[in-house]
Parts: sequence; structure tokens; C-alpha cells
Amino acid sequence: MSAPSLERSTAGAPLETSKPRNPLSRARIERIADRTVSAFGLVFGLQSFPTALGQLGALRSPWGLVVLVLVFGGLAFTVLLAIFAQRFVKITMGVLSLVYFAAIVTWPLLADDPQAFASDKPWVWFLCSVFTAFAAVAYPLWLAIVYTFITPIAYGVVRALPAGGGVGAELAGLDAVYAIILGGVILAIIAMMRQAATAVDVAQSQALAKYGNAVRQHATEVERVQVDAIVHDSVLTTLLSAASARTPEQKDLAARMAADAIGHLHAAEASGPEDQTQVGVEQLSDRLVTAARAFSSPFEVDVRDDAELHSLPVNVAEAVYSAAVQAMVNSMQHAGGEDVHRSVVVRGGDHGAAVSVVVSDDGRGFDADEVPAERLGLRVSIRERLAKVGGRATVVSAPGEGTSVTIVWPAGERGSVVEREQEAAG
Repeated sequence: MSAPSLERSTAGAPLETSKPRNPLSRARIERIADRTVSAFGLVFGLQSFPTALGQLGALRSPWGLVVLVLVFGGLAFTVLLAIFAQRFVKITMGVLSLVYFAAIVTWPLLADDPQAFASDKPWVWFLCSVFTAFAAVAYPLWLAIVYTFITPIAYGVVRALPAGGGVGAELAGLDAVYAIILGGVILAIIAMMRQAATAVDVAQSQALAKYGNAVRQHATEVERVQVDAIVHDSVLTTLLSAASARTPEQKDLAARMAADAIGHLHAAEASGPEDQTQVGVEQLSDRLVTAARAFSSPFEVDVRDDAELHSLPVNVAEAVYSAAVQAMVNSMQHAGGEDVHRSVVVRGGDHGAAVSVVVSDDGRGFDADEVPAERLGLRVSIRERLAKVGGRATVVSAPGEGTSVTIVWPAGERGSVVEREQEAAG
């Protein structure tokens, strides 16, 4: 059975709350990278677009215009995909990175007036960091590293040629190194974020797997404890009653107890240890009425009207029913014969309790301090069974003054009217 605190939480609310959102996951990092790098590319594209338009006359027609439309149109299209569609963003980035690299390599063929680039850098330079970032997002790590080095080096070579302005190896090399450093920083940030997110995903998967194993092991253990309790409460009690039966009434009682034990075993098989199905107190009271009337000396049963307004988990209902039946069996075996008045009172919602059952008689009674240790019915079958599901059983008895067993779920605080009266009488 579950711990008491867990059962109390299931009485009024479901066990499972909304799942916490993982703030760092690989999928979330990928979405952030797509949108951030796309926005980064759009901002740099808008800044370099006037320069590209100004240099359009120095390029061969119509290829200069085609390259300009492909590059800047692709940047705008990538942003739209990242914001609205959220699909094919990486594929688009990868394709645009190749288009940009092709534009750099073929720049000497595009430049119609090399002198125009002697003082002003070709507009492709201003987008080098953008497309190295695109490559970092779209490609595997090793391929992104290659792109981060090869593309700036290709631009440096073009910049040193007459078609790129012929600025010399020193300035071209500085531009290439600057682009490599900036692209490398962006690549390192994206790689570290991906690695951290992957580690979180792996840790979360391992934790969920361990939790699943723990839940299964706990369910197995709960089921074993439940069956053990049923074997003791019903089967063992039935065997002891059958062994000591001498009169026809005692034998008939043992037979009914055997049938009830078989019903308990079937119920344990039908409902799993994690079954949180709600059972109405009215259904529980109907079962108790049936059980009380089956004894040779029937119990007077009083079911209060408010019982039908409350419900409890099915495993709690089984525990309350078994404990109440055990209390009735104890009364039949030890309180006296048919002249003893016996009663069962079922209440719902008494002082915060979902259900309370009072089994009482005016028979012999007993002194709890003198009960032998081997008599487990009161301690195990009633008190411990209720405690395992978050309930409580209070027994008030004295020699010659009868016995009263009060079963309450959930346990809550002591103080119901019946318990106060019984404890005062005791």
C-alpha cells in the first residue's frame, strides 16, 4: 500500500500535476539557434544591402543581380521560415551557405570593374560572419569547422586578387583572420549550448528510466504486501476459525469467511496497486451491510445519509472494508453469543474524514494490555492495515463493558464526536 501522505493527496486531487517544462533541451536550443541566427542574418543583411546595391553596377549583368537576389532573398526567406513555419530552417541555411561560398569563389568572374573594389570592400565581406553562423547551425560540427576556415580564406584570396581590389596579402589576411575568429566564436557558443542541452536530455532520460524502474519495483512490493495482508486477514483467520469450529453456527461462520477470503483474493487480482479508481462510500456501506447480515447474530447497521456524498480510492475502500469485517469477526468470536447487541455505523464526512465506520458491541470486552502477542487480528488486520493507507483505527474496550472499534479515513486529527465519547468512556 502507498504511504499515508500519498493516499491523502489522492483523496481530493489527482496524483499527477502538470509536467514541468524542461528549460534546457536539445530541441529547445535548436529552435532558439534557428531564430537567433536568422534574425542575426537579417540585421546584417539590411546593413549591407545598400552597399550591395551601390556595387551592383560594377558587376556583370545579369549575374550580379542574380547573386544579390539569391543571397538577400534567401536571408529574408530564412527569417520567415524560422518565425512562422519553423520547418526546413536548417536546410535553407545549409543551401544559402553553399550559395554564399559559390558567390565568393566566382567573384572574379562577377566583377566587371575591379577598380571599384580598390577602396570599398566587396559586399560579400559584410556577410561572411552571417553565413559561417548559418553553417554552424546547419552542418555537423566537423563540417561547420571546415566551412568556418575555408570560406574566410577563400575571401582573403579573392580580396588579394585584382578582381577583389588587389589590397595585398597583409590586409586580405587580416580580413580573413578576423572573419575566422568571429565565426569560430559563434560556432563555439552554438556547440557548447548543444552539448549542454544534450547532457541534460541524457540525464533526464536516465532519471526517467530509473524512476520507471523504481515505480515498477514499488508496485511489485505493494502488491506483495497487499496479498500478504489479505492472506493474514482473511485466509489465516478463516483457517483458525475453521480449526476451532465446533458448533454448526461456528462452522457456518467459517464457511462464510472462506467465501469472503476468496472474494478478497479476486479483488486484489482485479485492481492493481496503483489503481486510483474512486469508490463511493455508499458502495462501501452496501458491502458492509451485506457482510453484517451474513453473520449468525446479525449486526444492526446504521448508514447515515451523507455517506453517498463522499468517495475514496478503491484500495482504501478495500482496507476499510477488511478492517471492519475483521472487527465484526472478532466480535462474533470473543464478545459472546446471540444475546450480545452488535452494531455497525457508517458515516461520510464526519469532521473532515471521508468515511468512518464504528463497529461496537456490549459483550464481554477485554483489557488490551492482556491480549497475547500471538493474537494479531487487532494489531495487524485492523490497525496496521488502516495505517498503510493513511487511516486510523481506535479501539475502546474494558472487561464487561463491551468493545467499540472506530475506523477513520483519512486519519486526520483525533476529535470526532464518536471518538471523544469512546475515549472518555474508556
